[in-house]
Amino acid sequence: MNTYMKETEAGLVHTYNRFPVVLEKGEGVYLYDTDGNRYLDFAAGIAVCGLGYGNEELNSALKQQVDQLIHTSNLYYNTTCGKAAKALKRVTGMDRVFFTNSGTEAIEGALKAARKYAWKKGSGRYEFIAMEHSFHGRSIGAVSVTGNEHYRTPFEPMLPGVSFAEFNNLDSVKALVTDKTCAIILEPLQGEGGINMAEKEFMEGIRKLCDEEGILMICDEIQCGMGRTGSMFAWQSYGTKPDIMTMAKAIGSGVPVGAFAMTEDIAEFSLEPGDHGTTYGGNPLACAAVAKTLEIFERENLVSHVKEMGSYLREKLEELKQSGMIEEIRGTGLIQGIRPGKPVGEVSSAALKEGLLVISARDNILRLVPPLVIEKKHIDEMIEKIKKVL
Repeated sequence: MNTYMKETEAGLVHTYNRFPVVLEKGEGVYLYDTDGNRYLDFAAGIAVCGLGYGNEELNSALKQQVDQLIHTSNLYYNTTCGKAAKALKRVTGMDRVFFTNSGTEAIEGALKAARKYAWKKGSGRYEFIAMEHSFHGRSIGAVSVTGNEHYRTPFEPMLPGVSFAEFNNLDSVKALVTDKTCAIILEPLQGEGGINMAEKEFMEGIRKLCDEEGILMICDEIQCGMGRTGSMFAWQSYGTKPDIMTMAKAIGSGVPVGAFAMTEDIAEFSLEPGDHGTTYGGNPLACAAVAKTLEIFERENLVSHVKEMGSYLREKLEELKQSGMIEEIRGTGLIQGIRPGKPVGEVSSAALKEGLLVISARDNILRLVPPLVIEKKHIDEMIEKIKKVL
């Protein structure tokens, strides 16, 4: 425990479960605490810092924007919002983009857009089908569609009209469909829920079901999007374009920003001025981060790099599994999880002492979500540290 924590730990009321370390600076794929200790980062701020730390091009763009303009509110246009929106339209294939402050707020916007669409169509639909073990955020609306009772129970009653289907079980989804169902919301790859990948047949079946029943498909790409799976967005690898999708985390490389996007067909019968708003959403600084991040992603072809590094990471994890050190591997690209033969809390705490940052998913999965710019040498370093811990 570093000096700062020793001085301030007494008397704290904890609303977050934090590791006993105070981080001060970052460089590349490493973080440093206030005592100068170095940590190989395989958490990336919970899949946020795709470009790692200290990217000079991104930092320069942000510094320039700070000198020009940070905030105006959505009463006015600004020079970076349109640029960022066009970039997101290009990489998502969607038609309309609404910027928010966070992923949770993007989920709120997506839920409201789906209900407004149903209202304007006069369908009387208002119900949502979500997935067990899903995670969509911690506002009342987002928690209401999160498939984990642990998050919902203390804050009940939840948003009415939400039911939960078994992930990767299409029949369980079909069994919940009624004439009041307005949307099905899911993560193509569940992050917090345990690194659970959707099967191709399941994603295709959801899309077909939505088309047949007049239901909207909402894909939550907040954690699994922005190249992390080896596709720019996870749904693209399935060929199942949603009607509405949400984004956040890595789209701003650490600057707090989220967004939800939809097709023109949905936008035509959805939100109008006054239906949804945000003081800070789409502000010049956040949008400068989005625009520059996407520029770097596309120019450096980071998606291909993720595929290459993801394959190498999987190869090394398979070696650990064959040696008996871990029991299971989940995920793809640079969002992978392992089930060790001991409690993940013990493993992550021991890894911290070895200079490695890792986080958990659910109760028994160690989540590996490093910056997308890692190289093979960083994977090798991580494997050696994990071996020592296990």
